[in-house]
Amino acid sequence: MPTPPLDIHMIKDVLRLKLLNKLTHQTIASSLSISKGVVTKYLTLAQTHQLDWPSISELTQTELEHRLLGDSIQNRSVVLPDFARMHVELRRKGVTLTLLWDEYCDAHPGQRVWGRSQFFDQYKKFCKTLKRSMRQSHRAGEKLFVDFAGPTLGLADGTRGQVFVAAMGASSYTFACVTADQTMRSWLAAIARALSFMGGVPQLIVPDNARALIADPDRYEPRVGDTVLDFARHYGVSFLPARPYSPQDKGKVESAVQVVERWILARLRHVRLDNLAAADAAVSAMLADLNQRRFQKIDSTRANLFAQLDAPALAPLPMAPWRWASWRSASVHIDYHIEIDAHRYSVPHQLVGIRVEVRLTDALVEVLHRGERVAIHARNHRRGGYTTIDEHMPAAHRAHKEWTPERLIHWGGTIGPHTAAFVQSLLTQHRHPEHGYRRSLGLLSLAKRYGRERLEAACRLAIELNAIYYRHVRDILENGRDLVPQASPNPWSSPQHENVRGATYYH
Repeated sequence: MPTPPLDIHMIKDVLRLKLLNKLTHQTIASSLSISKGVVTKYLTLAQTHQLDWPSISELTQTELEHRLLGDSIQNRSVVLPDFARMHVELRRKGVTLTLLWDEYCDAHPGQRVWGRSQFFDQYKKFCKTLKRSMRQSHRAGEKLFVDFAGPTLGLADGTRGQVFVAAMGASSYTFACVTADQTMRSWLAAIARALSFMGGVPQLIVPDNARALIADPDRYEPRVGDTVLDFARHYGVSFLPARPYSPQDKGKVESAVQVVERWILARLRHVRLDNLAAADAAVSAMLADLNQRRFQKIDSTRANLFAQLDAPALAPLPMAPWRWASWRSASVHIDYHIEIDAHRYSVPHQLVGIRVEVRLTDALVEVLHRGERVAIHARNHRRGGYTTIDEHMPAAHRAHKEWTPERLIHWGGTIGPHTAAFVQSLLTQHRHPEHGYRRSLGLLSLAKRYGRERLEAACRLAIELNAIYYRHVRDILENGRDLVPQASPNPWSSPQHENVRGATYYH
């Protein structure tokens, strides 16, 4: 690019020092802190226009400029770039400042434009006039920043609603809703609503190190919990927690929280909010107005920038919304069932003895082995019950073939007849005898702790009381009731008195 011309005062000094004082080019360049080439340039122009010092000294600055340069100051002025528009364009994927400089030069052929270094410097000066949150570099569709606002909403029922805020990185497009608390369930439900509001999924979700979300808030390798990972897998997104005590890592949502406080919460300060649903509806009704408000430094709105930048770059939402799920691990017992909240669910019998993962939702129980789902059941909250799928049962061969009802009854018979009878009763209580395997094994294991004789006596007493449950035998042994001597009943006979006629009466 051509070197910008010197100020007219500097040009006149160059001509004076050379034409009047007869100094060398090097001396003039050193004294004015310019290059020898610049000195030669303007001396050549004076010679071309046949100007000597006496004639130059009589010219005004404007006249000298016209004689030497031939263009007016207006024609020589630099075409200023639209840095506000370029600041927005930089958020598009693949757009660089060098590309914008090339386009700026191509858009003004034959006109004076800034060189590459000047362009970069002027852009940096422009960025310093913006708010701190606006100076951060955010790619379109890359990040969704989330947080809870400090102020809460007072409700008529005496509780307070927590205000959740989410903002897109490139456009600052803002979402807000009201939740009952800040538990993990509320966090994830609010984030799911924010994604639905945005109409797509970004690459990253940036929360702070909330204890409800982050299992291990390490500064360098933070780890989220299993439920959060399940949420991320469902939406195809990753969580990138901000560093502890570093609010600048999520400055975008910090600014969005301030905007929500000023333009939504402040307007609701005199509104009576009956309950959580009413508060959430009131906040939702004001979101459109907030996103249509114009920025102070950029001639646009959050809604317009979102439509231009973030919306086209977001990944599509999954077909079904995410449902709350918690994770546990469980071992498959000999009866090929796992126990969750005192209820037992069947799995394929080949997994007996193997530890599996269990995903629990409000409606379903999913069992996974090495990441593959091996069983799914409707959630059942009946304690002590069984949910069994016939396909999970072995057809001709048990997963552990040595365990059969006959073997368990025989094992009980080695302890005593009453123990064998009790085991048989346990096995016949259920539709499938396998459901009684675990209770039978638990019953027989009591012999190791209390001895065979005591277990036999406890089973006899439980049968007499018609208490055919494992826990009843266990309680009898713990309380020592089997050790209390049982008095043999005496045969009853009616006492002799005058109202008894006797056997001879009927002869």
